[in-house]
Amino acid sequence: MYKIAFSLFSLLLFFVGTDKQRHETGQAENTPRVDSLSSAVKWPDELQLTYFAGPSLTPSPACIAVSPTGEVFVGVDQIGSLGKKPGKGSIVKLTDNDNDGKADKSSVFAMVDNPRGILPIGDKVYVLHTTFSKQTGIATGMDLVVFEDKNNDGLADGEPKPLIQNISSPKFIQSRGTDHATNGIRMGIDGWIYIACGDFGFSNAVDRSGKKMTMLGGGIVRVRPDGTGMELYTHGTRNIYDVAIDPFMNIFTRDNTNDGGGWNIRFSHHIQSGEYGYPLLFKHFTEEILPGLVDVGGGSGTGSFYMNEPTWPEKYNHVPMMADWGNSFLYLHRVTPDGASFTQKDETFIKLPQITDLDVDGSGRMFMSAWDGAGYSGSPSKGFIVRVIPKGWKYKPFADPKKASVKKLAEMLKSASAVARLSAQQEMLTRDAADVSKITWKIAADSKLPLEVRAAGIFTYTQAAGASGIANLVKLTEDAMVREFALRALTDRKEHLASVPLEPFIAGLDDASPRVQTTAIIGLGRLGRPEAIPALLKIKVPSSFVAPPKNVEGPHATPNSAMIPAHLAVRALVSLGASDACVRAIGTESSTIALWALRYMHDPVAVNGLIAAYAKTSDPALKNQLLTTLARLYKKEAPYEGQYWWSTRPDGHGPYYNAVTWELSPAIKTVLMGVFTASNATEKLFFADLNDKFQMEINEFGGETAVVAREEPKVDLEAIKNKKGQVGASSIEDVMLAMAKIPGDPLIGKAVFLRQGCVACHSINKGETLKGPFMGQIGSIMNREQIAESILKPNASISQGFATVLVTLKGNKSVMGFVTAESADKISMRDITGQVTVVKTADIITRKEMETSMMPVGLANALSYEEFAGLITYLSNQKK
Repeated sequence: MYKIAFSLFSLLLFFVGTDKQRHETGQAENTPRVDSLSSAVKWPDELQLTYFAGPSLTPSPACIAVSPTGEVFVGVDQIGSLGKKPGKGSIVKLTDNDNDGKADKSSVFAMVDNPRGILPIGDKVYVLHTTFSKQTGIATGMDLVVFEDKNNDGLADGEPKPLIQNISSPKFIQSRGTDHATNGIRMGIDGWIYIACGDFGFSNAVDRSGKKMTMLGGGIVRVRPDGTGMELYTHGTRNIYDVAIDPFMNIFTRDNTNDGGGWNIRFSHHIQSGEYGYPLLFKHFTEEILPGLVDVGGGSGTGSFYMNEPTWPEKYNHVPMMADWGNSFLYLHRVTPDGASFTQKDETFIKLPQITDLDVDGSGRMFMSAWDGAGYSGSPSKGFIVRVIPKGWKYKPFADPKKASVKKLAEMLKSASAVARLSAQQEMLTRDAADVSKITWKIAADSKLPLEVRAAGIFTYTQAAGASGIANLVKLTEDAMVREFALRALTDRKEHLASVPLEPFIAGLDDASPRVQTTAIIGLGRLGRPEAIPALLKIKVPSSFVAPPKNVEGPHATPNSAMIPAHLAVRALVSLGASDACVRAIGTESSTIALWALRYMHDPVAVNGLIAAYAKTSDPALKNQLLTTLARLYKKEAPYEGQYWWSTRPDGHGPYYNAVTWELSPAIKTVLMGVFTASNATEKLFFADLNDKFQMEINEFGGETAVVAREEPKVDLEAIKNKKGQVGASSIEDVMLAMAKIPGDPLIGKAVFLRQGCVACHSINKGETLKGPFMGQIGSIMNREQIAESILKPNASISQGFATVLVTLKGNKSVMGFVTAESADKISMRDITGQVTVVKTADIITRKEMETSMMPVGLANALSYEEFAGLITYLSNQKK
């Protein structure tokens, strides 16, 4: 099935030349040299892979994008995810004029730091990157900008134009780096640029219209290509790096792992306005979120792409392709429709050392970037680009859209290629709007055309016609085949909503298609018409709407398509400010959805209505539901100003991170205390549970659980590392060579893991106390060689999220250790002996991540080769 391109002992030929020569001549690398890689590259027999460019051209490639005509833009990032010194980033443009699979011309298109997303559209190249002060060299945030190259000389024409500024909180880029900041960008056939935002979040990002936006945590944001219309698309992800978008505007992500928290990698389908819950609803409030489609274990998701190209084998077409840097694989997720969403089956596809990104041009050539061991701070000597094509594939140059007539562009819009359709659309939108509207309406209305072509026609027509196209789009809602896309297009631009009728959306709620139903619900939320509230309240909540049991982590990666309509209806009710209607629905057949929506409505109408409803009802079950909803509203999330982040080890208790009381809190407490005082001992346990679940901190109720880990027996690591054995008496190189030959007995390794003090800082099973790096899935992230090296040289590559932290406190005290849980007001730290200290954030004077690992060098010194081989085999088998 697979070809092995090279392994630890094989050689890879690259073509090199000095930067100075290359940039002056415009020529690519042309002198052979060899480079060895530690991981094998594998690909299916049906494909052909060639090495397109090496590290002298594209060191530390963080992202990649390809124009329809085949120009490859590589985001070179020698700052990396944790570096902080500017001046080491660029966008490199590569071309392969003779189509031999190797770059033969290059130029530095633009100088930018930490490039994280690239999108070439016509003469424009959109770039998302970190910004630094020219005066101080300190990071100031991240911007989405657009460059132009009108003369096509491979160099940007002057300075870029900012489209969105401040779209990542600078405080954490300054202190940590760009690893959880804002990442990849892709354009959908609806013409929006979709932005994958990590959980650094941002405060007061501003678009070109002056609109400001703040987001606590991660999600997807979108914006128009002119930098206007910035809005939230979905929320509640951790550290997504990119988005894959199919022809029908289904968006998929592969979320980044939780640095040992046991939440792993999630493959998710993103539905507009959906809440995905990380980290505040991710454990104890999972009935409220849209879950991922699967938890695939450990890894580190990076670039994403939806393959929809007719030149590719059907076996590898019409499928999301998701890169994983940690596992060094490009994965396929074969999705099957399930209501308004999907189920999936994942499989490995192409192995590439620390793959970062991928993209495809209009002729069907796929390009992928490999980080290849460039480290967390980048490297000038690591990283490369490969080209992948199907066997038997014949190169056919992609016609330049700029040279095509509107009629010819319309034919391109009918292509089976998603790249061709998007390219044709974007060029059409630069032409006469009346001509484009006329010809794209014919495509949209033609029932004989394939569905993806009609969808492209609808979204192109919507953009060209603007408000004048609303009447025609309303007509299309009568066509069952394209009703979903017509409804979506009608509410796509908020500036046109006043002219959009409500009736097609109300009718859509009763449609036979779950996808039409959900599109109608989303549209009603966007229209903002109070008349829609009664219809939304009629949407049924399925029986799976059940909170997880106390202290049990809920199902956050199990598909639940039945929950989608109710979830989206709640989001719509909240956006419509439907507190009064929800209060009136209490105790009716709409009570469940109304109370669900009221959980998020921190306003006097909601609270006073809940209190009045409690006084009126005699139903014990409803009384408890009302008290629970009031307890949820007792606190709310503090306004976010970009000054804190929950770190890589957040306190996931929820439902708030920085919880504060508000103007109605005293009234809520009065009601709760009154009922509590009149309760018997058994009934008072209900209030203890509420106090714990919602972290109300009402002392009279009791029941609050402190965020600490249990104490562990002390381990004398100094005594362990001072013992000398076969490993300690050998060079690291000799040990590594021996490990390549000795398979190792995992039973011996398990005994060593327990004996050598590993358990003081590492847990191996889910449910155990979180300490240092979680070892229960290390085998899915690192191979035997990498595990051995990390033990022998612990300072060489410190796991993100497990750096040693030194905290100085008031009173001339200090604490050093791993951060195992963090909330807005306290952090829990575990030292090298396994002992726990809880520190109040108000007492912290300074907090610093150390550059050395807390794991001492030499812990394996006393081991024999057989024991050490057993240990690394035992760990490599951990793939939970």
